[in-house]
Amino acid sequence: MSINLTSSNIATRENRIGSITGYVGTLKDLATKSECGTLKGCSRCFSQSSTCLSMCGLSQLAAIRNVAIIHHGPAGCSVTSANAYYMSKVMAKKRNVTSNTVYVGTDMNEKDTIFGSTEKLRNIILTVNDRYKPDAIFVSSSCATGIIGEDIDSIVDEVSYEIDVPVVAVHCEGFKSRIWATGFDISDHAIMQKIVKPPREGIKSNKINFKNFFESARTEIIDIFKNFDLEPVFLYCNSTIEELSHLSESLATTCICGTLGNYIGNALEEKYNVPYIRSINQCGITGFETWLREIGRITDRTELVERYISEQRAIYIPQIEEVKKELNGLTAVLGMGPGYTFEVSRVLNELGIKVVWALAWHYDKKYENGDVPPSMKYLLDNDIDFETSVADQQNYEVMNVLNRYKPDMYLSRHPGSTVWAIKNGTPAVYVADEYMIFGYKHTLEFARTILDTIRNRSFEENLAKRSKLPYTDWWYTQQVDTFLEEAK
Repeated sequence: MSINLTSSNIATRENRIGSITGYVGTLKDLATKSECGTLKGCSRCFSQSSTCLSMCGLSQLAAIRNVAIIHHGPAGCSVTSANAYYMSKVMAKKRNVTSNTVYVGTDMNEKDTIFGSTEKLRNIILTVNDRYKPDAIFVSSSCATGIIGEDIDSIVDEVSYEIDVPVVAVHCEGFKSRIWATGFDISDHAIMQKIVKPPREGIKSNKINFKNFFESARTEIIDIFKNFDLEPVFLYCNSTIEELSHLSESLATTCICGTLGNYIGNALEEKYNVPYIRSINQCGITGFETWLREIGRITDRTELVERYISEQRAIYIPQIEEVKKELNGLTAVLGMGPGYTFEVSRVLNELGIKVVWALAWHYDKKYENGDVPPSMKYLLDNDIDFETSVADQQNYEVMNVLNRYKPDMYLSRHPGSTVWAIKNGTPAVYVADEYMIFGYKHTLEFARTILDTIRNRSFEENLAKRSKLPYTDWWYTQQVDTFLEEAK
């Protein structure tokens, strides 16, 4: 699909790449229907929870150093600022850098929603620029401004002539998509539209754009890339506007999670011919080696990559194989975003652990280039199958599956989900850090974490005895798709 940078708005994941939030079936059915284009999502007549896409989008932009986020909406919409602002400061401190990023809400009231508040927004933008001197200003809409049709684009265009830094309109109306990962695409679109510049002539780069969440493995990845004479540029946490403006000059773009990075990867490739590395991600041995080899192929460093792989395999493979002996035959249920659900499923398979059910919070039928997500294609090509569903953080569906299958463990990237599993008596592994299963070293650590979890179950057993859950026996006897119906 062509990337349109002439408009500040973009289509949702549902409309752009056919993403869904409701499905129950098998992995092979999901993947096969994705590949042939017959996949249809389901809707719910009962929904327990979800997440607002503005949090995903604006937290990405707020992680950039020395920028201003202006969230044009009621005070309640700016509640996401607390987490975004805190994380920005914490991550900057960990890097020992200073970030003067500010997050401002316009505090729309009843009068504003009736008569509009574009003049108020204009004055706030000018005041923020004068007071904080940011390197860029991102002006975000909200549900309220979207409903009344507030024209933030015109205001942004007007003030751009009065301000000497980029001012970018960001359309983050929460109601526009059920898929909160659309927020990631919205932030990428804002960066591509107003921040990234065409490559400078005569510049020869050895940089690789690396889209991740919180760059916790920054030092480690820098050291790995040194073996290949490559330098990673991490997005967006702690990056600067100057760094982002030159993304078009890099040798390639890669990401820690396909859901997080597919939009900017495809956009940079389409607009500036920066190759996007579309391999399975770096989780586990197969993922890590496939990813490195693809980097080697694209950057013409295959020999250096193979030498590194050979050295690292000699160190870690014997240790991983030893731990695998104790993991073989265990069962697991997963609940994560799709970028990790089907990648971690692959890793568990590598470790000899049987996945009995995997829940993805949403599912992308095809990415911008028209291909099925690599993680799904790998599982399909390798004849790996298990029951799966698209659950959109519906915890009651997770609990139904756990009660039915009683797996040896539950793995999730969301802490609230793991808490409920533990209350149910199921040992849980919180895959919090995006690099928890990155490469040889962390795959070994991950395997040992699982081993520790299943060896000591006393905490889960004691908590389950003392916890009264809200789910009735009636619910536990229902099929997971009880509240699903095919979308009209």
